[in-house]
Amino acid sequence: MSDTQAQQNGTVRGNTAGGARKGRAMAITVMVLRIVFGLFFVFASALPKLIAHPSATEGFDEIGLGDWFMYLTGVLELAGGIALLIPLLSGLAAFSLVALLICAFGITLTVFDGENAASPLLFAIPIAVIAWHQRHTVPELFTRLRSALGR
Repeated sequence: MSDTQAQQNGTVRGNTAGGARKGRAMAITVMVLRIVFGLFFVFASALPKLIAHPSATEGFDEIGLGDWFMYLTGVLELAGGIALLIPLLSGLAAFSLVALLICAFGITLTVFDGENAASPLLFAIPIAVIAWHQRHTVPELFTRLRSALGR
């Protein structure tokens, strides 16, 4: 059987039951990561910024860009957290949140003299795993958007 025929039949050479279990385990792991980090971004990260909790305002005051930057960051985190929970949006959300976390890393290095600079990078690792695993959803999302717009 050729590789093309194997793909059409849904089989892959060398694929074993163990490989299928690993794939299913990875899918479940990524789903759990999406839920955990989606809820984290909504409640633990975005919410304090959006309600101007002192724990958020102190740090953003030190950045010096004003309250608008805190609210913008909160809205981006809220949108990203919600989108992580929606399978079709999760790939784009994860890519976007990784970019946001890299920016947070840069700010912690420059404004806060590196204090807790590793935190955004440590959060970026599982989010990057989600982005990689859900990367197939990004072209699918844009295809659906194009067809909805009649293009």
